[in-house]
Amino acid sequence: MPVPGCFVFYSGMFTLAEVASLNDIQPTYRILKPWWDVFMDYLAVVMLMVAIFAGTMQLTKDQVVCLPVLQSTVNSKAQPGTSGKADFTTVETTTGQGEEASMRTVSFGSAPTVTPDVPLSRATSSQYQPTESGQEVKKEQKDSSGRKTNLDFQQYVFINQMCYHLALPWYSKYFPYLVLIHTIILIVSSNFWFKYPKTCSKIEHFVSILGKCFESPWTTKALSETACEDSEENKQRLTGAQSLPKYVSTSSDEGSPSASTPMITKSGFKFSADKPMIEVPSVTILDKKDGEQAKALFEKVRKFRAHVEDSDLIYKLYVGQTVIKTVKFIFILCYTANFVNTISFEHICNPKVEHLIGYTQFECTHNMAYMLKKLLISYISLICVYGFICLYTLFWLFRIPLKEYSFEKVREESSFSDIPDVKNDFAFLLHMVDQYDQLYSKRFGVFLSEVSENKLREISLNHEWTFEKLRQHVSRNAQDKQELHLFMLSGVPDAVFDLTDLDVLKLELIPEAKIPAKISQMTNLQELHLCHCPAKVEQTAFSFLRDHLRCLHVKFTDVAEIPAWVYLLKNLRELYLIGNLNSENNKMIGLESLRELRHLKILHVKSNLTKIPPNITDVAPHLTKLVIHNDGTKLVVLNSLKKMTNVAELELQNCELERIPHAIFSLSNLQELDLKSNSIRTIEEIISFQHLKRLTCLKLWHNKIVNIPSSITHIKNLESLYLSNNKLESLPAAVFSLQKLRCLDVSYNSITLIPGEIGLLQNLQHFHITGNKVDILPKQLFKCVKLRTLSLGQNCITSIPDKVSQLLQLTHLELKGNCLDRLPATLGQCQLLRKSGLVVEDHLFDALPSEVKEVLNQDTSIPFANGI
Repeated sequence: MPVPGCFVFYSGMFTLAEVASLNDIQPTYRILKPWWDVFMDYLAVVMLMVAIFAGTMQLTKDQVVCLPVLQSTVNSKAQPGTSGKADFTTVETTTGQGEEASMRTVSFGSAPTVTPDVPLSRATSSQYQPTESGQEVKKEQKDSSGRKTNLDFQQYVFINQMCYHLALPWYSKYFPYLVLIHTIILIVSSNFWFKYPKTCSKIEHFVSILGKCFESPWTTKALSETACEDSEENKQRLTGAQSLPKYVSTSSDEGSPSASTPMITKSGFKFSADKPMIEVPSVTILDKKDGEQAKALFEKVRKFRAHVEDSDLIYKLYVGQTVIKTVKFIFILCYTANFVNTISFEHICNPKVEHLIGYTQFECTHNMAYMLKKLLISYISLICVYGFICLYTLFWLFRIPLKEYSFEKVREESSFSDIPDVKNDFAFLLHMVDQYDQLYSKRFGVFLSEVSENKLREISLNHEWTFEKLRQHVSRNAQDKQELHLFMLSGVPDAVFDLTDLDVLKLELIPEAKIPAKISQMTNLQELHLCHCPAKVEQTAFSFLRDHLRCLHVKFTDVAEIPAWVYLLKNLRELYLIGNLNSENNKMIGLESLRELRHLKILHVKSNLTKIPPNITDVAPHLTKLVIHNDGTKLVVLNSLKKMTNVAELELQNCELERIPHAIFSLSNLQELDLKSNSIRTIEEIISFQHLKRLTCLKLWHNKIVNIPSSITHIKNLESLYLSNNKLESLPAAVFSLQKLRCLDVSYNSITLIPGEIGLLQNLQHFHITGNKVDILPKQLFKCVKLRTLSLGQNCITSIPDKVSQLLQLTHLELKGNCLDRLPATLGQCQLLRKSGLVVEDHLFDALPSEVKEVLNQDTSIPFANGI
């Protein structure tokens, strides 16, 4: 016997709860269910209950009861005999609402009593009970006044079942099942976007992130600070305060940045004398754990946005399932309305089984007709309501562009004016959330704001880098200046600007570096390094840097990383630019801005230039040193050098030069020229250096020079000549005519002989000939009594003359890598030479007399017995 509340299909069984579970979604998804989806879900549950109720009633009470239609001819033949032995059957049918229709069969005479089991029609036969009194039987027989038939019980059961299938409309029999199927389809259509794998993962990720953003302490803090800023602004506006608080940013007419200059301003504020910058105190304290979680949320939101914003699959799927539900509603309504009138209590049945029953036509009653009709009308009403809601949903979907979402209202209500608008699935999900509660989107927007993220980083950074910790990282550099180097931080800690005695500040790989007005406290700061750090400055900070900064190093990858305010530092003395300047998007780094650097003395450019920027002449009148280090890119155009008449030092390194540029010969004030690491093969043009009366230092090292022309003698004032790492095989006598020469470096060539004319260089103090093929040292070498450094290593020298003792000022002697078997004992007479300045093999030093070693091991602070 079927259990009420269940449906039986084939051999399986499922309950109402199991069917209703199709409509269940994760509780966290409720924020994506607008009111119409919730309403339709409830309607689907009601329709499901209608199907269950109708199906239960059909399985337990549904039946058809039929009686033959007696014709006049049939009636005459069907009169029973009056004999007491004759058999006759009385059939009583009772119908009523809410009661079971029953058929009672009573047999008289000697005919046996038949009480078959009828499991499908719920019709029960009651046999006449022999315990009843005879009077009752006679009374029943007397009261029977209906027309009698010749059908027995089995024939009635047979015809009832036949007419149930033939006379009843199909809709009356399958109505509960159709309702159930339609409802399941509607339920699946409503929640398919939550189940489809390609959208389910995105929705789950979105809901998870949204919940964390909503509950994050950082969201509360950010919105609370916004409220405080608004209240402070209103207070200032009402009181009309005109006085500037501490660190108020002001700008002067001279050297103040233009509108395009990248100055930073606090959100919602502009720097002006009329409106002071408000420093809002923190409302809540964010501990380290909450800060780390908030930073992780910013990263998750960034990645989720990039992942979801490039497609509109969720939007299309939701529109598709809504269209399917609408079409389903129209289909159900169209065909169901036609069957309302087909459900009737009475039906005429012509089973065509006269050979079995003896009758051709039967009149039948369907006891569930009225109930089914009422349920059908109720179902149609529910479907109509469901359909109108579907139509409203379609209207909402196409009324506004749901693939675009603007945070304009949030931007107006908060200080986070940089919250970007979103599109595609990201926008659609936010529109859906707004139907639940707009506060979710407002809180979520906090994690889309770069200003908010920077504030969080700033708070976390200040918690980690305290004044005491920064003080521990301060060191002294080679110039004995206090230096602080910060590397790969999320920003510049506020405590840095409390180190008022700092001389040098290095910021490396800090992409969000901001220099606030507090830097004006660092009165000793004169040197700033920005390594891949496009720092932004507040206006007051810029004013301080413009007046106090003397040296600036900027290292970058792209020229756009150079802050525009760099070119406005009017008191800057030294500027070092290291990075790619030969960009296709720029016309030689925009050096026209350098015209504001009126006090610039040193310009150092390490890049990949193909020509010297023509606008570099803007700083020519006051530039004294120009350094260009290329990365091997050939420097072709150097005509701009002619205009730099005041340059005293010029370095053109690694520029693939093959000859000495003629433009150099126009630099009448040039004192030092460095052409290191080029491809110069000949220096015949060196005669033109005679016009450069102030040239004292010539560096042609690391080239491919084969010989030195005799015209070098015309450079009368030359004091330093560097020709190391070339391809020289000999030293011409002309070199030794340079009487003012104090330093001669010819290391790492192929020189085999040191000419005796070297003794003419009475002012020679440093002589380097390491890495050559010299085997004999001329005695004239030791006439250079002013020699302090003598580098003879990595040659083929077999002995050192005793006259080395004449070099009384010698402090550095390199002999390592030769063929020496001993050192002269006269080394001890070189009064300034010590073991630390003697570069030689250990066994040679150990072979020296003990008294010589004792002299060489003496401390330089101890005065010598015979004086100096």
